[in-house]
Amino acid sequence: MDIAIPLYDQFTALDAIGPYEVLSRLPDATVHFLGADGTGPKKTETGMLTILAERPLEDFPHPEVIVVPGGFGTRRLMEDEATLEWVRGAHATSTWTTSVCTGALLLGAAGILDGLKATTHWLELESLRELGAEPVEERVVRQGKVITAAGVSSGIDMALTLAAEIAGPEWAQGIQLGIEYDPQPPFDAGSTRTAPPEIVELVRAAAKQLA
Repeated sequence: MDIAIPLYDQFTALDAIGPYEVLSRLPDATVHFLGADGTGPKKTETGMLTILAERPLEDFPHPEVIVVPGGFGTRRLMEDEATLEWVRGAHATSTWTTSVCTGALLLGAAGILDGLKATTHWLELESLRELGAEPVEERVVRQGKVITAAGVSSGIDMALTLAAEIAGPEWAQGIQLGIEYDPQPPFDAGSTRTAPPEIVELVRAAAKQLA
């Protein structure tokens, strides 16, 4: 089973690596890091980590699973017709098409989310509406073969959900135990529903400065 994760400069590291750690443990699975804008090293949005994209998108036009990570670099790719064409073509024959965080914006720009419920990072939920989707503030949203995940860490939840669909819930639970995914965060501030209002505004302000 070929699993394609497109990489590009300014992607979010955990958006790609979280699902990779889960999906690479599926039976007969091969994960391919593909270059959405050419092969070679792709820097994360912090610029402090680089992952090698060993193959170009065109080498895998029909993967069985697509995982589109988010990051600041998605904004540029939303206007890159070559990447959008690959996403459309791959989705046409995929078994599963998924995204993490603002990777959903790329799916939306490709027309894949038209009329579907979808999620993304909470700061960009309304952007989904502009792209034809119905934004939902949930951690993982499945619509047929399309699964979208909210911000960053939710990619692990999405990948475990997908693993259960592909290999069954027992296998997925085995993966969860194997990677010891047992979140016990020190703060209850992981969503806008639970974080203190001043923390929400702090993050909003920081995001505006980075935009």
